[in-house]
Parts: sequence; C-alpha cells; structure tokens
Amino acid sequence: MTLVSSTPMLAAARAGGYCVGAFNVHTLEMLQAVAEAAEEARSPLIIQSTVGTVKHLGADYIAAAAKAAADRSSVPIALHLDHCSDFCIIMQCIRAGYTSIMIDASHDPFEENVAATRKAVEVAEAVGINVEAELGRVGGVEDDIVVDDRDALLADPDECAEFVERTGVHTLAPAIGTAHGIYKGEPNIDFERIGRIASKVGVPLVLHGGSGIPDNQVRRAVALGMSKMNVATELRILFSDAIKSVFAEYPDENDPRKYMVPAKLALKAAAIEKMRVCGSIGRA
Repeated sequence: MTLVSSTPMLAAARAGGYCVGAFNVHTLEMLQAVAEAAEEARSPLIIQSTVGTVKHLGADYIAAAAKAAADRSSVPIALHLDHCSDFCIIMQCIRAGYTSIMIDASHDPFEENVAATRKAVEVAEAVGINVEAELGRVGGVEDDIVVDDRDALLADPDECAEFVERTGVHTLAPAIGTAHGIYKGEPNIDFERIGRIASKVGVPLVLHGGSGIPDNQVRRAVALGMSKMNVATELRILFSDAIKSVFAEYPDENDPRKYMVPAKLALKAAAIEKMRVCGSIGRA
C-alpha cells in the first residue's frame, strides 16, 4: 500500500468505537518496529514525528522510510507531523509526503488559533491530507514545547464545537486532563468532559499524553469518543532501556545491530500491546 490520509482511518475508528495508536518515532528502527507491529496485529497505524525529529533527520528521510514501510505493508499507514506551530515546517512535511499534520496554535488566543488552523486546513485539503489541532493546553513536555501544569487549560465543549465548525479541522485534540511525558501520579482525566465534547463535535477526537495512562482509563476514553491516541515518551524510554540492557551485559559491544535489534523487538511488542488496548487489532 501507499501512505494514506488518516482522515478516513480515524472516521472509521470513531464509527467503530476503537482507537488508532499514533507512535512517535526517532530512528529507522523505531519506525520499522511500529510498522511491523501493525502488520502483525492487522491494525491501522499512524507514524508520527515531532518537529525536533524532523530537524534532526529531515522530513524527506522520514517520509521516504515511512513510504517504504507502507509499500511493504498490507495495512493502512499514515504519516503525521506532531505539534507544529511553524507553517514553513508544515509545508516542508507536506511536500515531503506527510499525510497528516498538526497545527498547534493552542498557546494563542482562540481567534488566532481559529485563523491559523483554518489556514492549515485550506492548504491540506488541496492535497487531501488530515489536519489536527489542539484546543485548551495539554500539560507537560512535548519535544521543545513545555506547558506547566498550572498553565494547562481544559477545553470547553462549546468552544470545541465552534472551533470545528469555523475551521473545518478534521481531527481535534482537546485538553481533558492528560499530560505529555510520564505521569508523576495517577492521571486526572476529565471523562465527563470527553463525553460532552464528543456529543457536540462530529470529528474524531485525539488523546494526547498517552504514555503511562492505565489501560482501563484508555478504554474508557475510547468508549467516550477518543479515536487516536498519541504515545511517545513511554516508547522512547522502553527503546532506550533495551539498548542500555545490552551495554550492561556487553559493555564493549560496538555493533549497532547487536543493540538496535533487541530495542526494536521490545518496541514492537509494546506497540502491539498498545494496539490491543486501543481495540484496533484486526481492524485494518
């Protein structure tokens, strides 16, 4: 298959009451791991990169690797740019072949967020790709974006409905109490708010800060209307820990294949488990 837009993928997830895992990758091995996991699990997949990873690897390299994964796969795969407020980078990724982008103007006043999102939607619709936006502010750290817990604002359901209507955005990430990074304690998710937003908004909703949310809470959020779940920090830590384990046992190892393969296998297993929790296994 070729890379596909996540718009129909997520619409199917919302209609079917399940969620598609969206995994941030930073190396070729991480990308291969989640693609192989999706193929084995017969699950749709969204591969994501942050702005920092785009600057580190290059949008063209990332897109080429994702296209190769899609060509080898029989399940639908989308390539998404996560949390980007720089329109130049958004255009760079669209030209490279990304099939989904997130315009993040959530730090701006509501009207400015509407204007920036509408601009992104107009560009994306010309080439048939998905646009995601955020309303409210998700706390924690995502790449180089830091939102202090006290600055995190939960999304207002009526504003969400107005925002979607005025922007035409395809997917919405409302702040509902999750946080980027690993939770210090139990996540404080406002499930009642998720339900109210889902009742007012027709587009698929996105759960940011998916690392470390207990499985039962993920399932509850999905049942209420979350159709995409972002997972980044948890997988990055797992991947790194697998490499550290090899060096702990073999400190003089200098063949990258000897430590990247165990890391890739660990990540693949973790991705399949996330797909199981999301209910996307067998949905391709």
